[in-house]
Amino acid sequence: MSKSTRTAAALVLEDGRVFRGEAFGATGTTFGEVVFCTAMSGYQETLTDPSYHRQIVVATAPQIGNTGWNDEDDESTKVWVSGYVVRDPARIASNWRSTRSLDEVLFDQAVVGISGVDTRSLTRHIRERGAMRAGVFSGADLTDVDTMVGRVREIEQMAGADLARDVTTKETYVVKADGERRFRVAALDLGIKSNTPRMMAARGIETHVLPASATLDDILAIEADGVFLSNGPGDPATQDHAVALTKSVLERRIPLFGICFGNQILGRALGRGTYKMQYGHRGINIPVIDVATGRVAITSQNHGFALEGEAGERFDTPFGAAEVSHYCPNDGCVEGVRALDVPAFSVQYHPEAAAGPHDAADLFDQFVTLMGGKDNA
Repeated sequence: MSKSTRTAAALVLEDGRVFRGEAFGATGTTFGEVVFCTAMSGYQETLTDPSYHRQIVVATAPQIGNTGWNDEDDESTKVWVSGYVVRDPARIASNWRSTRSLDEVLFDQAVVGISGVDTRSLTRHIRERGAMRAGVFSGADLTDVDTMVGRVREIEQMAGADLARDVTTKETYVVKADGERRFRVAALDLGIKSNTPRMMAARGIETHVLPASATLDDILAIEADGVFLSNGPGDPATQDHAVALTKSVLERRIPLFGICFGNQILGRALGRGTYKMQYGHRGINIPVIDVATGRVAITSQNHGFALEGEAGERFDTPFGAAEVSHYCPNDGCVEGVRALDVPAFSVQYHPEAAAGPHDAADLFDQFVTLMGGKDNA
């Protein structure tokens, strides 16, 4: 791969649609599921979110890169997106914290991107046809359309993809509490973002981040007061180990909190099914309604799969009764579940909100309450 210098590029979709532009970041070839993100800001956090592993992300905001790249806002150790699609990359990065440009970071990390694309037309196409396999081709890899479409159609579908093992930590690490430790939490890393342990630390929680392969014995060995199921990429139907571990945690009534992928894991442990959405929810401006209170929160989200269910629905599980606690008014999608007879709840969105609004930050306080034994669900 080489650095882009006004080199021709093309985004090729599996249905044969082609969007032309110029190379942005590294030149070469990349493949993934093409999805769009409606966030107007926070591209650094988006690009370093492990949940975007093996996805080509389309930025719907027309200009990207204005504030450059800094050394503080990464949500993991690397850029995880497989490709990046923008309309108008900023020519100058201007921010007091910026240390380099977005283009430089993409090049340094060999992330193939494309600029100059009619992202409005592309987004409408994805909304109508659904997220699909795609490839970005530039430089010498830019060939005839039939050849490029054929290569795109050979890659693995997102449905059935087990990707959490690609992004999880190799070894357990600990993020200490700020000040006096009140609780110890075992966080199953399915693609955790850096801001999550920071949010817990601010509440006196010492977080032990465990690999996705962790066992119940690992959780019991650290004498965890609670278990956290993180966000992550791929199809939740592939996570038999995480689901079985969650069931073991529920059986022992250890307080549990899950977000995003973790919401789907808890839902499957409670007996619910999951399904692939047409184009998913990705952005930092997505409304969610709490069924119990009617309160609306504007949330940060990134998911292409969802739990089956209806808003306010109560259902029986092997662990007692449970309910669909939150939903999205845009499409009725399940946005949270809560067990009523064991101490467990989860939401489909990101209360750590990096980037995004802080409307849902109090969910971490609810987790603290749950671990403190003041609430049974």
